[in-house]
Amino acid sequence: MRLEQFSIEVPGQQTGPAVLTLYQIDNINVAPEKKRPFVIICGGGGYSRISEREKEPILLRFLAMGCSACLLEYSVAPNRFPTSLLELASAVALARKNSSQWNIDPDKIVTCGFSAGGHLAASLGVFWNRELAYGPLGLKPEDIRPNGQILGYPVISSGPKGHRRSICELLGEKADDPEALDLVSLEKQVTADTPKTFLWHTRTDQTVPVENSLLL
Repeated sequence: MRLEQFSIEVPGQQTGPAVLTLYQIDNINVAPEKKRPFVIICGGGGYSRISEREKEPILLRFLAMGCSACLLEYSVAPNRFPTSLLELASAVALARKNSSQWNIDPDKIVTCGFSAGGHLAASLGVFWNRELAYGPLGLKPEDIRPNGQILGYPVISSGPKGHRRSICELLGEKADDPEALDLVSLEKQVTADTPKTFLWHTRTDQTVPVENSLLL
């Protein structure tokens, strides 16, 4: 297995660059040309930090399933929307660009996010073909499009059933702006172009209400 790190810098960052850590499974002699699914993991943490329990433990499971995977240490507060969205979009584009070198299938690039990281993954899922996600990066929509998304107990809504702390960290001074709140309330942004989604939540979740997933 090969371990490699990449820095991701995007417009609007107030702190250092995001870090993408690649865990690439080496192909064995019996299948030297094998192209693997690729998973980009975004841990939760309320957009104020990134939870350790949603990093390597998740990644190791995907490696055991035969996927190559990476961890995205995306920007959190004081960075605001859409900084982390642009970082995840850049990560997808980087994986697609290097798909041959990394032995991954460019048509099986999947994002996987938990809690606020689920909001980040779902944001790319709904915004990948909108200028706000690809324009600042000088990319095309197809460069940043995830082929699927896995969302675990995701923050989705900015409404009454949302996770207010995550939304405040994401928007900062715009946390009471109705237009900004509507934009990041992702149940309002889903279209036929949203990638296939595996979604799970527990009804007893005391932090992120299950209604977030039900609304999506």
